[in-house]
Amino acid sequence: MTVKPEISWTDFEKIDIRCGTVVSANDFEKARNPSYQLEIDFGDLGIKKSSAQITSLYSKEELVGLQVLAVVNFPKKQIANFFSECLVLGVYGEDKKEVTLLTPSLPVKNGMQVG
Repeated sequence: MTVKPEISWTDFEKIDIRCGTVVSANDFEKARNPSYQLEIDFGDLGIKKSSAQITSLYSKEELVGLQVLAVVNFPKKQIANFFSECLVLGVYGEDKKEVTLLTPSLPVKNGMQVG
């Protein structure tokens, strides 16, 4: 296991991780790897789009209504014909093909910040 270099508290404070609720999930047919296009409601921050390679563990139907954690202050990233506006967080499985999403253990208000 590779451990990443130590960062400062100031470095961590630059990362804006928020909780949001998935409002739609669709197949991303133009992606190289099986993926979904997600729309996530972050409350006052609005609805942001994300591409997520989570098809092996999650169906589109079970994603809708699920609260997830995401980094919301990365620049937009173009993936094929889609612009991803946030990075949904998850834990890689041993083969790095399965991703388990990070979710709050209790419901929280959309847009609440991780700290």
